[in-house]
Amino acid sequence: MGKVKRVIKKGLGEMGFNAGGGAINWFPGHMAAATRAIRERLKLADLVLEVRDARIPLSSANQDLQPHLSSKRRILALNKRDLANPNIMHKWIHYFDSCKQDCIAINAHSKSSVKKGKMKRATVGPLPGVTQDIAGYKHLQIAHQPSIYVLDSPGVLVPNIPDIETGLKLALAGSVKDSVVGEERIAQYLLAVLNTRGTPLHWTHLNNRRLEGIKFDSEGKREYSLKDLRPKRRKPPNNSDVLYIEDIVTEVQCALYLTLSQFTGNVEDEGDLGGLIEQQFEALQKAFKIPHKASEARLMISKKFLTLFRAGKLGPFILDDVPDANCVS
Repeated sequence: MGKVKRVIKKGLGEMGFNAGGGAINWFPGHMAAATRAIRERLKLADLVLEVRDARIPLSSANQDLQPHLSSKRRILALNKRDLANPNIMHKWIHYFDSCKQDCIAINAHSKSSVKKGKMKRATVGPLPGVTQDIAGYKHLQIAHQPSIYVLDSPGVLVPNIPDIETGLKLALAGSVKDSVVGEERIAQYLLAVLNTRGTPLHWTHLNNRRLEGIKFDSEGKREYSLKDLRPKRRKPPNNSDVLYIEDIVTEVQCALYLTLSQFTGNVEDEGDLGGLIEQQFEALQKAFKIPHKASEARLMISKKFLTLFRAGKLGPFILDDVPDANCVS
């Protein structure tokens, strides 16, 4: 992924992911307090369930806590496996097994991953930085014979992210709030990853009609809304909504396929890749049917594009590369 790092550094500039401020002050105060509390309560734990994002098995690790976790019996749970590439996921499981680390891939919202039962649980939130109450550490008894207690904790990250790409991976996966980094920067990073991996060229499920190009005609189409991708809790989604989302996905995939397949430059060249990304923003604007002169058009494009990725509509991904040899935390 070295070529991605180069284009990021040139095209997106430097970003300071540090607790003291710098270019970006991203580390919330409650995380510092939570991290201190975790260190203290780890002394009481016999077993640790460390939850990471399956799309970033290494980047989502809290390196500050790893020395405290290494002395404990630990199970590594790679959550959101439904959004991770299964062809790569098994390689990660094998990697952790070779490191003598118990590891399972889960989907916390799946009944097959999490057994149903009357269990107490702490209140959590869907966005990064929501679970702030340290009261979540109170003892939750889940068994009597023998007595077993669970100490829940909010999600915490390190106060200093080691490099810009790790920070962007965390932002793309939703672990860092979009407003901290900026949606456009995150969308540029996603396009850089897709292009350097050649992902759009592997969307072989596109049929011949789609490969000929989609006519971006807005007649008869209603306005696309991000709300269409949000889970419907009270009623099933309308069939027309589902078909419309599929149509949007098709147009986005075609836009990226066509721009990359017609690209004559070198994706390993920072300048060429940057130019390709600019072309793709224009193509995405047409795919999303955003008016040409719309104010904040780039922001709208970025938000919609990131929503499709995070909902798994562009396919399953794992952003971290499996290490070749030495085991790392």
